[in-house]
Amino acid sequence: MKFDIDYIAHNNRLTDFNAYIKVIVSIALMIITLILDNLAFDVIIFVLMTILILGVARISLKSYIKFLTIPIVFAVITCVFLIFFFGHGPLIYDTGFWGIGVTQSSLDLGITTFCRCFACFSCLGFLTLTTPIADILQCLYKVKVPVIFIDIALLMYNTIFIFLDQLDTMRNAQDTRLGYVGTKSTYKSLGMLFTNLFFRSLDKSETLQCSLDSRCYQGYLPVYKPKRGK
Repeated sequence: MKFDIDYIAHNNRLTDFNAYIKVIVSIALMIITLILDNLAFDVIIFVLMTILILGVARISLKSYIKFLTIPIVFAVITCVFLIFFFGHGPLIYDTGFWGIGVTQSSLDLGITTFCRCFACFSCLGFLTLTTPIADILQCLYKVKVPVIFIDIALLMYNTIFIFLDQLDTMRNAQDTRLGYVGTKSTYKSLGMLFTNLFFRSLDKSETLQCSLDSRCYQGYLPVYKPKRGK
């Protein structure tokens, strides 16, 4: 089942809540999390954001887990790398392979980084899953963020969903032709998938530019101003 983050943002109990408050709270907590070097605070922020997302906004646990899937993968890879290749002091675990091991400082660094990543992503998840993109862009416009950045963000946001839809269509087409029945066919199908996606991306970018030119694009995309709760 495809994960539709835009549908979730428009259909939860906090959709009509004041977008400015959600933006300020999310960004402020992210900045505080990055500044403070406190493991307990990171855990508290993650738990608090999770309660707001699942308990208050009533977003399903499955959708929240899907949102965190990609950050989890990158966080785990990064933290494992930090644990085994950074740090100083005596080893608490020796792999016996090229002197690679784990020290107490590297273990603390990996755990702290992992918790901090999750705290920040939970803040980002709260903002993304409960606030439609039109509300977020309107907040950025009100605080005088340059229009060019808002336009780029809007185009990138729309393009991401186009690429995900193309990716889902091509993968289903390969799956119906038994493209993933074995290891060899799986690698071959993945290579063809990413190659076709690359060329499809170039084609879509040219189509997007032509559509903007045909509508007399002058460097500004009007953004709908939704009427939300005060």
